[in-house]
Amino acid sequence: MNIGLIGTGNMGTILIEAFIESKAVNPSSFTITNRTIEKAFNIKKNYPELEVTKQLAEVVTDKDFIFVCVKPLDIYPLLKEMSHLLTERQTIVIITSPVHPEQLQDIVPCQTARLIPSITNRALSGASLLTFGSSCSTATKTTLRQLASHISTPIEIHHSITRAASDIVSCGPAFISFLVQKMIEASAQETDITVEEATILSENMLVGLGRLIEKKVYTLPTLQDKVCVKGGVTGEGIKALEAGVQDMFHRLFQNTHEKFDEDLEAVGHQYAPSVFTDDRRN
Repeated sequence: MNIGLIGTGNMGTILIEAFIESKAVNPSSFTITNRTIEKAFNIKKNYPELEVTKQLAEVVTDKDFIFVCVKPLDIYPLLKEMSHLLTERQTIVIITSPVHPEQLQDIVPCQTARLIPSITNRALSGASLLTFGSSCSTATKTTLRQLASHISTPIEIHHSITRAASDIVSCGPAFISFLVQKMIEASAQETDITVEEATILSENMLVGLGRLIEKKVYTLPTLQDKVCVKGGVTGEGIKALEAGVQDMFHRLFQNTHEKFDEDLEAVGHQYAPSVFTDDRRN
């Protein structure tokens, strides 16, 4: 399997590293490029067999999958530029939520799909979100699922839940990290524990929590029940959380979806009118 990848920002780099380290893709099977080509060459330092090029044609020609890891508004002009290089057997894979694979099918002659990764995929863990364009063959869907399964649990989603699913899978690690960091800072301010000590304890707590869930020892609700003792310390802490949280997560999803609507509107002007213009409401 030969793979081209355009855009070696955070997520593009994570995909390259995860696919190679999971042995899903040989480094020699990758051809990559980036607007700032030095960033691509930095990746090559770790994987010398990987090919770096400034030429778009070299990233696209004879590749089975071409991952397009650029900003939403940059996808349309890029695909217009490379469309004549593509064939029906190839597959374009985008990784951004505001663009639906179906929208791309008026621009390119190949198959189209979307794979929204998570930073957790760098540890060959967590979920990734898959959506396929109608042009995708059964064989292509199977191959992409298998590829994603080396670095994640791939979950195929309907376009109507794209933003909410991405908030949980892709943005979720940042949200949870923010909350834990706030707990660390508060513990150091309110008690004699240091930030360093609280950080070590928190990191180990998160790893242990993840393993409990992974092994299905407890669900999230039963975890609370098991730790909380009637009239105990944990229960008092939960009371404080309940008072502080209130509608916080409602506002979180409202904010992300407001931004998503802005992105959909901006991107929508580039493509032909489509039922997929608003992934959230359709």
